Amino acid sequence: MKNQEILNKIRNLSVQEQRNLSYEELTDIIKQLTEEEIIELSSIIGYPVFIRLCMGELKHKIPILQDGAAAIIVNEKRQILLQSRADRDQWGLPGGCQEAGESFEETIIREVKEETNLDVREEDLQFIKAVSGKTRKNSYPNGDIVFNNTMLFYIDQYSGELKWDKESKEMRFFDLEDLPQNQNDPDLIDIYKNYIKRR
Repeated sequence: MKNQEILNKIRNLSVQEQRNLSYEELTDIIKQLTEEEIIELSSIIGYPVFIRLCMGELKHKIPILQDGAAAIIVNEKRQILLQSRADRDQWGLPGGCQEAGESFEETIIREVKEETNLDVREEDLQFIKAVSGKTRKNSYPNGDIVFNNTMLFYIDQYSGELKWDKESKEMRFFDLEDLPQNQNDPDLIDIYKNYIKRR
């Protein structure tokens, strides 16, 4: 089977089937691929999941650094958009992990579209801060531990109708004075509050 046929076969698998690829299967596949094809494979599966699969039996044991971006999306009432995540009982900001070869601007534009259905242009992104360190540690129900290096963006210009996919149970705009208690990103929201005080 040619390499592009292999990649297309993996692309046509369900998300769960991709995540169930064994270490041995992945090793056999990667040995056949060129550098660019390996990067393509990582994007098909999703970079963080791909890295975990490459760890074999240690995939849920080793903390990893995970680069990504998050968005403070503000409506005309100056409320911020939060998503109630499907994988835990917490409210967080739209955003996600960077894929190999993506700029952080491309990451946040893609993630906002995937998670909210809203369209954002690069020229409408306002960079707030690069956030890293102990406040960015996340533990997931499957045992994964990650330290997120997060580029935080402010967005008040967007188009489209707000909709969400299976990653979210709900999305809602909140007043800064009336945020839910069970937050996933309180550090990022505090940084945003300081950002608007300085503006």
